[in-house]
Amino acid sequence: MTVTVVDYGAGNIRSVLNALAYTGADAVSSAIPETIASADRIVLPGVGAAGSALDVLRDRGLSDALESARTRGTPILGICLGMQLLADELDEFGVHRGLGWIDGRVGPIADHVGPDIRIPHIGWAKIDPVVGDAASFFGRNEKANHFYFCHTNCLQTSAPAVAATVDLTTPVVAAVLKENVFAVQFHPEKSQLNGIRLIEAFLDWQP
Repeated sequence: MTVTVVDYGAGNIRSVLNALAYTGADAVSSAIPETIASADRIVLPGVGAAGSALDVLRDRGLSDALESARTRGTPILGICLGMQLLADELDEFGVHRGLGWIDGRVGPIADHVGPDIRIPHIGWAKIDPVVGDAASFFGRNEKANHFYFCHTNCLQTSAPAVAATVDLTTPVVAAVLKENVFAVQFHPEKSQLNGIRLIEAFLDWQP
């Protein structure tokens, strides 16, 4: 089984590949639509601006490749911007049409949290998993569920897709799960052992 990391110029590719290698996974990066469409498992990472990222995915045929993989049931992991791109709409330096896999909208965290929360939200934070199908991705105690965040925007979505939240004076979506797509707002590749455990859970996942 090969894990394909989508290389579209907006991802922390090397760190993600290193984390996958640490688990013993056979991991490669690719910007070739045919390779991504036929992958065994896919990781969609991302940092940076949503609009330019979506333009690249569409212009290079990568969004169609991802849709093909999703439709045939390929397990997909989205990370940070890679989670936000799954939404219907993203509001960041203009309004952008997302991939539309998760019902909802991405916008500034500041629109939803109290004035005492420093934006961007950067650093370690405890997540609160939602009991359900996503339980296997997370640890069984509080210490195991601390992860590293770095984001200015957040996803607003309906309860059925929410797999975990983070408390920023109000619950903010930290992870979503829908069919064969699991995505997280935090960076497992920067979250040391907790992140490695989550990646291992993704590799074992049979949606």
